[in-house]
Amino acid sequence: MAAAQAVAGTHPAALAYRIGTQSLKRIAQGAAVAALAVAALAPVLSPAQTVADSKDVPSAANLNLPAEITLFGKNDPHVRKATAIVNGEIITGTDIDQRLALIVLANGGKVADEERERLKLQVLRNLIDETLQIQEAKAHDVKISREEIEQSYARVSRNFKRTPEAMNAYLREQASSDKSIKRQIEGELAWSRLLRRRIEPFVNVSDEEVQAVIDRLEASKGTREFRVGEIYLSATPENQNEVAANARKIIEQIKQGGSFPAYARQFSEASTASVGGDLGWVRSGQLPDSLAAAVQELTVGQLAGPIATPGGFSILYLSDSRQVLTADPRDAQLNLRQMSVRFPPNMAEADATARAEAFAKATREMGGCGKVDEVAKAQGAEVVDNDAVKVRDLPAPLQDMLLKLSVGQATPVFGSRADGIRVLVLCGRDEARAASGPSSDQLRQQIEETRVGQRAQRYLRDLRRDAVVEYR
Repeated sequence: MAAAQAVAGTHPAALAYRIGTQSLKRIAQGAAVAALAVAALAPVLSPAQTVADSKDVPSAANLNLPAEITLFGKNDPHVRKATAIVNGEIITGTDIDQRLALIVLANGGKVADEERERLKLQVLRNLIDETLQIQEAKAHDVKISREEIEQSYARVSRNFKRTPEAMNAYLREQASSDKSIKRQIEGELAWSRLLRRRIEPFVNVSDEEVQAVIDRLEASKGTREFRVGEIYLSATPENQNEVAANARKIIEQIKQGGSFPAYARQFSEASTASVGGDLGWVRSGQLPDSLAAAVQELTVGQLAGPIATPGGFSILYLSDSRQVLTADPRDAQLNLRQMSVRFPPNMAEADATARAEAFAKATREMGGCGKVDEVAKAQGAEVVDNDAVKVRDLPAPLQDMLLKLSVGQATPVFGSRADGIRVLVLCGRDEARAASGPSSDQLRQQIEETRVGQRAQRYLRDLRRDAVVEYR
C-alpha cells in the first residue's frame, strides 16, 4: 500500500522525489497507456536499464587499464563532507539534511546511522544534478516564475490535505522545509521546459514505427506479461562489490517497509527513476536474460536482486501480472456489501470465538444480498456498500475467494480480535472485457517520451562531465 500511495503522490515519500508537473503527467498517463503499450515496444526501446542506449555506455576496455593497480596515496571518494560548490553555486549541509529528512520520513523514521551516511552521499549527488539542470536551463533563458513554483507547492500541500501554511509547519516538524520542496519543483520544471525546447522538437516517430508496435502487440495476444518496477545501479569491475552491497541494503530497507518507488526515484540510474522505477507492462522476452529469469520466478509483491546485468545491478519488484490483450478476471468490477463486527477490548477469547462462529453461521445461511440488513441487525454488525470494486484492487487472498463466489454468496469470516471480523457479500459482478489496446496517438506519445528520456540522460551526463564541482 505504501508503494501505491507514493506513486499517487499522497505518501510522505512523494515529498522527497520528483514532484514537478512532468512526473505527475507521466503518472497519470501511465495507468491508461503503459498498462498495455510498453509490452509491445521491445524493438523500439529496452525498458530495463534505460539509463542510456547501449552504444553510449562507456566500456572499461576502452580505457586500457592495467590488470594490477597500485594506488599512490590515500584517496577514498566516499570519505568527504557532504557539501559542494557546483560551478560556483553552494550546496550547504542544511540543504542536504533537509532533503534527507524527507527520505527518513518516507521510511517511517527508521533509518540506521550507517544508512543515513550512505543516503547523504546520494542526496548530495541528486542535489548536484538538480543544480546542473537549473543552471543549464538559465543558460538557455528558461525561467520558472515564483508563481509557478507556489502553485505546484500548493498542489503538493493539497495532496496532504493541508494548506501551504500548514504544510510549512509540518515540514519544519520533520526537520525539513518548504524551501527544499520548492527547489525540487524549480529543478523539475526547469529541466522539463528545457527538454521541451532543446530535445522534444527533434524527436520524431513515424507512422510505420507505431504500426509495427501495434502489430507486435496483436501478435503477442495471450502471452504473459508483468508489471515490473526496477532500481538500476551502474557498476564497474572496481566497485561492483560495493554497489552490490548497497543494493542489498536497499532491498533490506524496502522489506522493512520502505517505499519501492521512493527508493527508485532516489537511487535508480535508469530514466524510469522519475516514475518510481515503473517499467510498465513488459514480457519476459523484452528483458535481459538475467532479469527475464528472475521475473518469471516472482509472485506479485515480491522483490528480486541484486541481479547482475551488463554495466551494473538491478532490483526488481513485481506489482502485477496478466495476459496481453486478454480479459483478466481480476479486472471484473464487483458490487460488494461488507458486514463487520467489532469485539469489546475486554472480551474473553472463548466469547469472541463463539461470536465469530455465530456470525459465520448466520452469513452462510443468509440467502442472498436482500437479507444483509436483517442479518446485520441481528448480529450487531455494521454494513458498508461499495458498487465498483475491481477485483485486482483487493488483497490477493480475497481476490481468489471472490472470483469463486456466485452472486448472493458471502466470503468466510476473516479478521482478528483487534480489528474485528467481517464478511464480504457479492451482490453483483460486471465481467472483465478484453482490452482493445492503446491508440496510435498514445503509442506515439509513449515512444516519443521514452526517446526524450534517453536523450535527457545523455544530456545530463554531459553536464556532469563538464561541471566544475568542488567538494568541501
